Amino acid sequence: MTELGLADTVGMLRQPGVRTRHTSTGLGWDRLYLSAQQEQPYRAAFDPAPTHLLILHLSGPVTVRRGQGADGRSRTVPAGGLFLQPAGRALAVELGGRLETIHTYLTDDALRDANAGQPVELSEELGASDPLAEQLMLAMEGAVRSWEPSARTYIDHLTGMLAAQLARRHGTRATAPPPDRSGLSGRQLAAVRELMQQRLAEPLPIADLAAEAALSPSQFTRRFRASTGHSPHQFLLGLRLEAACRMLRTGSAPIAEVAPACGFSHQEHLTRVMRARLGTTPAALRRSG
Repeated sequence: MTELGLADTVGMLRQPGVRTRHTSTGLGWDRLYLSAQQEQPYRAAFDPAPTHLLILHLSGPVTVRRGQGADGRSRTVPAGGLFLQPAGRALAVELGGRLETIHTYLTDDALRDANAGQPVELSEELGASDPLAEQLMLAMEGAVRSWEPSARTYIDHLTGMLAAQLARRHGTRATAPPPDRSGLSGRQLAAVRELMQQRLAEPLPIADLAAEAALSPSQFTRRFRASTGHSPHQFLLGLRLEAACRMLRTGSAPIAEVAPACGFSHQEHLTRVMRARLGTTPAALRRSG
């Protein structure tokens, strides 16, 4: 799929008063586009966009008005408030003060996939509170700020979680999927694990893993966790760490070469994960072996 970008947004980020800090441009994300910025006061109308827009206010309070005339409504939104604009709807909005924000633009395919393929009609929100959606957006913004290609599986997981939260918490006519507690078959799990081993050193989208099991990304993620007790990202990170430990114990390649060969972005990334999971460092592990 094609990476999402500015062309998939409603146009807010093209306002002259927007000072962008960082975006997901160039990272290959095909289901969600993220941008963090400072916005100056403005009043504008935007054509319908193909993506669902969720804005997290990082500062505030600030007054926001959406709609025009008698149909308009205003609210003073505090930090942590959310603004939700469903795809396919025109938008008129007025921002009353300077504001720090994170924007996420989510494809409708991702939203449907999170709802077992069923369509979801999202509500228009102005100043809503949703702590889970807030934490997911902050986690994705943090990943963009210190991007490592090995985090691709993690980002796909967060995207699926955000889509599921929007469908569950902010859907007006969502057909709720039945609980899916079944796991992967032995054959599916073996095929997925083999693909992970083959592409250990590469960024690995969840969509590729799901295709190997002939499932949608959200179905795959749920069933994978039911089978293994871990998210695909956590499981893949474990395989990468196991491979790195084997190379460190049995080989003589420099740690700076071992790290990328096992899917870590650099030596510091491997050291950080190893210290968190095993309580040691690559150098200490090599000395003990």
